[in-house]
Amino acid sequence: MANMRKMPIGIQDFETIRTEGYVYVDKTALIYELVQNGKPYFLSRPRRFGKSLLVSTLEAYFKGRKELFEGLAISGLEKEWAEYPVLKFSLAGGEFTKPEGLANALNGCLNDFESSYGLPHVNERDLPGRFKDALKNAMKKLGRRVAVLVDEYDNPLLKNMGENPEQEKANRDLFKGFFAVLKDCDAYTRFVLFTGVTKFSKVSIFSDLNQLQDISMSAKYSQLCGITQDELEKDFSPEIDEMAQENGMTREACLARLKKLYDGYHFTKGSPDIYNPFSLINAFSRKDFGKYWFGTGTPTFLVKRLKEMNFNPRSFSDGSLYSSEDEISDYRPDNPDIVPLLYQSGYLTIKGYDSKFDSLTLGYPNDEVKYGFTASLTPVYLNSPKPLDVRSFGMDIDSGNTDGLRDRFTALFARLPYATSTAADDAMLERDFQNVVFLTFLLLGQFVQVEQRSAKGRADCIVETDSYVYIFEFKRDGSADEALAQIEAQGYAAPYAADSRTLVKVGAVFSSEQKNISEWKVLGK
Repeated sequence: MANMRKMPIGIQDFETIRTEGYVYVDKTALIYELVQNGKPYFLSRPRRFGKSLLVSTLEAYFKGRKELFEGLAISGLEKEWAEYPVLKFSLAGGEFTKPEGLANALNGCLNDFESSYGLPHVNERDLPGRFKDALKNAMKKLGRRVAVLVDEYDNPLLKNMGENPEQEKANRDLFKGFFAVLKDCDAYTRFVLFTGVTKFSKVSIFSDLNQLQDISMSAKYSQLCGITQDELEKDFSPEIDEMAQENGMTREACLARLKKLYDGYHFTKGSPDIYNPFSLINAFSRKDFGKYWFGTGTPTFLVKRLKEMNFNPRSFSDGSLYSSEDEISDYRPDNPDIVPLLYQSGYLTIKGYDSKFDSLTLGYPNDEVKYGFTASLTPVYLNSPKPLDVRSFGMDIDSGNTDGLRDRFTALFARLPYATSTAADDAMLERDFQNVVFLTFLLLGQFVQVEQRSAKGRADCIVETDSYVYIFEFKRDGSADEALAQIEAQGYAAPYAADSRTLVKVGAVFSSEQKNISEWKVLGK
């Protein structure tokens, strides 16, 4: 079956999408409500989540491009369609690691605005003054206030994070004077919106410009970017059927797979599940369940920070990661807590809420992020430049090759750095040993069913395939017999007593002296 419609991959211009036949998910009712209820806003969403398209849609709306909105919800809501001057700062691209990069970008946006509306060009060296004059001159000449749209405001800061702190500070200082102008320009502005991935506290738009409404965690606007389940099934129904047919699946199985891979974002404690739009449209275009969003950017500096902090990667998956709304709403470069940045960047999302303690539980939103981010962690946490060959582990699991599994774990443990006899190094060895086991089995979950809990206790890992059920117990020092005895004593195998599959119990011992596996015993084959 041929793909009948075009997916807007990499297209963030509203006019192009509407005039060239691309699929568009109608967000205009929310956009109308946003415009009517206020004007100085900030919205944080992960990259590739539709922020630039939102800005482009607002630009078309304020320019009175009524013809582009025919058939959309806003066409029945807006009665006037007045045209306002629009000053858009597009900061998604630019040479922001260079001293004059940000100033050049801001001046370029002001040049475009002044030229578009026939306004005088004023002093480029006085950026704040030029900004204020542009707003005043537009109001004076056109008789209408200006819609100010700032797309990806934080990109000039993120581009320098961790690599160029002096330039990051210079860019923050420039922002401080430039956007603070808006605080005294209410008389000249019709609407103001900033978008970005991260809300940097102590940056001018959040300290000096404190009247901005942060709608990033607003229940009302939680669906402003991204795709809900209803929108998926209504707006992409033909693509779902095509994808199911292409992959030999039922429609229901296709929907379940899409949900597992791309759904699961929550931007407030009461938010419905939100799908990653970039991954969805790529999956429909290629009719393949790939890791599209994660592949657009490797979070190198995040992974390095996590390793430097000795952050426990198990906390991403075991429900032990908690935060508050205030804590995850702000990010400071000097903040030792990296969780707010991981949340705002889209690697973590809200998974639950405890009203008694006003506490949010955080975790991976979906399998695309879970396995993509874990794969990025493994070279650093396993002390190797190469990614973990998890497919080979999976093939051994599938075929019952426990000797092969032993040899692969032995090779992984051999990568661990040498530790002395100090208490700190001993603790590091224990942590690294646990991380090898945890990350390996977590990544195996892409190919087989992996569980770490049982009714009577917590096995190190239980792995299920079509033919085998493996129960693993790893010990640091001790003996393999003790590990196997624990499997029996805790009844880890009891749920599989009537199972027709082959039950395999593995007791393994990691020797802190040898810094590798010293015993490996298998029962049940």
